[in-house]
Amino acid sequence: MPPNYTPLSGYEELPQAEMLERARRFADQMQRRRTVRDFAPCPVSRALIEECLRAAGSAPSGANQQPWHFVAVSDPGVKRRIREAAEAEEREFYAHRAPPDWLEALAPLGTDASKPFLEIAPWLIAVFIRRFERLPDGGKRKHYYTDESVGLATGLLVAALHHAGLVSLTHTPSPMKFLNEILGRPKDLERPFLLLVAGYPAPDARVPDIARKSLAEYTTFV
Repeated sequence: MPPNYTPLSGYEELPQAEMLERARRFADQMQRRRTVRDFAPCPVSRALIEECLRAAGSAPSGANQQPWHFVAVSDPGVKRRIREAAEAEEREFYAHRAPPDWLEALAPLGTDASKPFLEIAPWLIAVFIRRFERLPDGGKRKHYYTDESVGLATGLLVAALHHAGLVSLTHTPSPMKFLNEILGRPKDLERPFLLLVAGYPAPDARVPDIARKSLAEYTTFV
């Protein structure tokens, strides 16, 4: 069967000067993005989270399989269960699983097993990699390029949240299988990718005094 193509629509060619200015403004905005661990309990509307998730769903994906599923959590009881499970894994990580060099890398950030932001922030977004698709006959179809595709979608989600005026934190307790159980996601089809914490920063929020690499340090033109 030949591929089915349709004319490109919605593309607007802009003057070079406007393109450069747009790119510069966006880069400046994203340079102001910081990972935040101190959240305010202020509510954030579901409509705002939905629009950010719509942006995430526009990400490119291998073979257009769109192998992601997002579970947006605002229920206090569910957030509490997630915090308890995540902190249990984190205590094990910091006490037993993490090698010394990993703990050394984390030391400048001052992180530990306590994760109060998982309850304080108004939204937790659990990102799942959908490794397989359930077929009508009960069988499974494998998805490809899943990690790359879900990574792209998550990056767009982080950018969308920041562009909307919120702050976020990517949290990756390991292992994260508890998310399948708490959120009712099928273990044979999906694997947790990360937890994205989203909301407003606390009035007294502080962030690590660190710097990003310069463009010249991470880019090569040939």
